[in-house]
Amino acid sequence: MIIAMVIFPNLTQLDLTGPYEVFGRLPDTKVLLIAESLQPIRSDNGLLLTPDATFETAPQADVLFVPGGRGIFDAMQNKKLINFLQQQAVSAKYVTSVCTGSLVLAMVGLLNGYKATTHWSSLRLLKLFHVEVVEERVVIDRNRITGGGVTAGIDFGLYVASKLFNEGVAKEIQLMMEYNPAPPFNAGSPTIADKEIVDRVVSSRKEIQQQRAELIKRLLEKSK
Repeated sequence: MIIAMVIFPNLTQLDLTGPYEVFGRLPDTKVLLIAESLQPIRSDNGLLLTPDATFETAPQADVLFVPGGRGIFDAMQNKKLINFLQQQAVSAKYVTSVCTGSLVLAMVGLLNGYKATTHWSSLRLLKLFHVEVVEERVVIDRNRITGGGVTAGIDFGLYVASKLFNEGVAKEIQLMMEYNPAPPFNAGSPTIADKEIVDRVVSSRKEIQQQRAELIKRLLEKSK
């Protein structure tokens, strides 16, 4: 079993490392970090990640994965990355993402006609594509599996583990990871966080979200 996890500058590391921790515990499975070159990739908060293979040298994956982060908008315009995803998706058993990685898959056309999700603040961006947007932590539609924002990557990884093997394997991994969430505050979703907190976060992101929407619209127009 080969899981290919695409990485690019300014990705959100937990989008990647959450599911990576799950995948790395799967039996008879090789997890590869794939990038444009073998040069280390820096995440949006500075963590350095070392690729295992390039887009040209990577083997065919059983599971193709894309994380999110600030770097997705450059990734959407990276022809080598786009070609890699399109070629790999043809034979991959599962095409997957966490957080705004789904926007990259959507830009490439790999979510057309599928249900999918993303980070709550980017749901309206995902609606710009031919995607049935679902506001859930993990969305499974045939062989497309998408996770919500950042920490949803662990849940996502466990769902993928259960699909690739079985529920028992996924439960054993969950137990060994002691994944038993008990957050100190009820603020992990806009549906439960205090309204003033949600309003502050939305307000602080309003300008950049508008810029992102305009960029996506330009890219979609250009691709017609």
